[in-house]
Amino acid sequence: SNSVRYFLYHEPTDMRYGINSLSGLVRNKLGFDPMNGDVFVFLGKRANQIRFLQWDQDGFAMYIKKLEQGTFERPVLNGNAVTSSQLSLLLQGVRLVSVSYRKRYTPLKRA
Repeated sequence: SNSVRYFLYHEPTDMRYGINSLSGLVRNKLGFDPMNGDVFVFLGKRANQIRFLQWDQDGFAMYIKKLEQGTFERPVLNGNAVTSSQLSLLLQGVRLVSVSYRKRYTPLKRA
């Protein structure tokens, strides 16, 4: 969804980590509050597993996808933010390096 912000943890993550360890990485390494409703994305060392951590009003939710074959691309980003479009392409196995976006209208943001 576009209503949520997504942040990628750049380091390969131990996929044995649970909610408490992942929320500790968010707080101590990324410097974010893990209970703010954002989605935090973690890739394993082998890049065949991805985990999502989100605070869901009254508790944490963790989503896991493990590939039977192949790997997820470890995207090269400026900063930690990932768009919902990039995340969708990543989950589908599309190489983000080769994706090019066509020009679209974007309204100016007023201060």
